[in-house]
Amino acid sequence: MSKHFFERKIIHVDMDAFYASVEQLDNPDLRGKPIAVGGGGKRGVVSAASYEARVFGVRSAMSGAQAQRLCPELIFVKTNFARYKECSQQIREIFYEYTDKVEPLSLDEAYLDVTENKKGNPSATLIAKEIREKIKAKTGLNASAGISINKFIAKVASDINKPNGQKTINPEEVIPFLETLDIRMFYGIGKVTAEKMYLHGIFTGNDLKSKSLEYLEEHFGKSGTYYYHIVRGIHNSEVKPHRTRKSLGAERTFSENITSELFMMERLQHIAEEIERRLEKSNVAGKTVTLKIKYSDFTLQTRSKTLPYYLRKKEVILETAKELLYQDDMKNSVRLLGISLSNLNTEDHPKAKPSLKKEIAVQLKFEF
Repeated sequence: MSKHFFERKIIHVDMDAFYASVEQLDNPDLRGKPIAVGGGGKRGVVSAASYEARVFGVRSAMSGAQAQRLCPELIFVKTNFARYKECSQQIREIFYEYTDKVEPLSLDEAYLDVTENKKGNPSATLIAKEIREKIKAKTGLNASAGISINKFIAKVASDINKPNGQKTINPEEVIPFLETLDIRMFYGIGKVTAEKMYLHGIFTGNDLKSKSLEYLEEHFGKSGTYYYHIVRGIHNSEVKPHRTRKSLGAERTFSENITSELFMMERLQHIAEEIERRLEKSNVAGKTVTLKIKYSDFTLQTRSKTLPYYLRKKEVILETAKELLYQDDMKNSVRLLGISLSNLNTEDHPKAKPSLKKEIAVQLKFEF
């Protein structure tokens, strides 16, 4: 395996409050005010919040009612995905001026591998600065960036000087940076996992690093291996220009909570029909059906079943979803139902991982 596999210069570009910033850009009356994209009406859910709204604790995925309680002056704006996609496309065109190794994560963020780039610029830091300046000039929007030796550290770094800033973690700075990092800042460690880590005396990267691989695997399962490696600066996932779809699904939030399983089956039929259309359009099929249930108290439950064959027809999807629906009693009235299909026939086979010693030795050699 060539050593260039590890010698990477990765940039993570993340637009600042993207949806909300686009709305404020297009409507000067909204600038400097707390706004929420989506979330209107008694059943609405916030898709994005401006920085002025975040000061009050308003966050994406929060109910509009809760957001309004936190910030009585909050202005709700309808989503305009056509406009967001238009801006996103302009931003991606800038990325491709520098490299073809671009991995979009969503409309508002992407990884770029600029180890070798079209400008012949050896400095990933300067490239990130140029990209951010071009985005501002072309779209009027602010972007933040993180720059480092791999995708994990670049993503963590992009949050440090937000909004409208960037942070470079040079190779020699990686280990000290990770050792002092608050465990909540590690990408992939959410609130629940962080609280579990606290019980094990893990509050910083250094605390995490002090635990053996066996200890982490025992207490955190397969994720323990991931935590063991990332705190040592090891994350060899390549920037994938054409990301393989892992799942495909659809869901519906209801205007009124429903309790009747007959009504639920009626809704699931429409969802299964939508999934069949998407599967045919994408020319994929899957083996694992997952039923998603969100109750009126916002608790979430998922139930899955893996079949021995690939499926894409709505009848089989619906029948499997029905089986999952009746698998257990409903805990409460239901506000959302969803079906997703995973274990798709497009997924790559996992590649063999190189030895730990070789990864450490090679990954930290090059200049930024």
